[in-house]
Amino acid sequence: MPRGQKSKLRAREKRRQARAETQGLEVAKATGAVAAEGKPPSSENLPAAGARSTSEAPEGATGATASGSGTNSAENINSPKAESASSPKGTESSLSEILNKKVVLLVQFLLQKYQKKEPIRKADMLKCVIKQYKSHFNEILKRASDHMELAFGVDLKEVDPTRHCYTFVNKLDLAYDSALNEDEHMPKTGILMIVLGVIFMRGNCAPEEAIWEVLNMMGVYAERKHFIYGDPKKVLTEDLVQLKYLEYRQVANSDPPCYEFLWGPRAHAETSKMKVLEFLAKVHDTVPTAFPSWYAEALRDEEERAQARAVARARTAVLASARSRATAGSSSQAK
Repeated sequence: MPRGQKSKLRAREKRRQARAETQGLEVAKATGAVAAEGKPPSSENLPAAGARSTSEAPEGATGATASGSGTNSAENINSPKAESASSPKGTESSLSEILNKKVVLLVQFLLQKYQKKEPIRKADMLKCVIKQYKSHFNEILKRASDHMELAFGVDLKEVDPTRHCYTFVNKLDLAYDSALNEDEHMPKTGILMIVLGVIFMRGNCAPEEAIWEVLNMMGVYAERKHFIYGDPKKVLTEDLVQLKYLEYRQVANSDPPCYEFLWGPRAHAETSKMKVLEFLAKVHDTVPTAFPSWYAEALRDEEERAQARAVARARTAVLASARSRATAGSSSQAK
């Protein structure tokens, strides 16, 4: 191939990779914002898959809803200040604003119940949070449940339709929660899946600043203690690294030192690119095929995994057969 044509191909591939990284960051930023709000963005907030994206995260998506940090902690759920913040003030607050505040308060109430391992009852939710807005209970509960699912990876299920009792079910089949949370009571699978998603969308290796840019939109900051995650930087750079869900390494030849994240071996073993993509698609209220390039990569990953499993099964069968023959031979010799 002529040298000039090779140069053009290399330049074209670099531009494609740059576009993919830009799109990946934009989708990741939107993911953080959506997880913070607990609802999908409108279509105009999402960058078109496979196209250069200039869209920003959904407007108004802040970390207050996600983190519940600072002034709106779950411990203050029943305080007069919290109640006044969720009450109508004449014509100043629309019904929509009131319901938004009720959703935030209900999320904090649910987090408190989860952390204390207390039963979750509809009667308590009505009495402590919903109050005079009982006719909007189903809407408020649905939105709060969506937030818990997207931000924390748990699903709120009604286990007793007669007494209207609920419980949380972990949606993701990861050993991470039981391994990391022996002394804690809030699953962090959601934040792990979002970090894995950012890494996937950034070409399977994400700069540390890109991770924090997304997490900041969820109200999670490296230098600030979080009332759910504790020390987020320690969780990402130490706990998850020690558990081998993430790799955290210095970028080669970086001065001053810069760091990047990759999937760890346990992440590869216990989840997959397709599962992470399905999670992100759920966050955006769409389907994995809405992201064709990442969907194609996830499909290739599924095929490679299937082939590896087939090889492992064949190897196991061969070993079992060899052991069986050896045992049979030993028995015949003994006779």
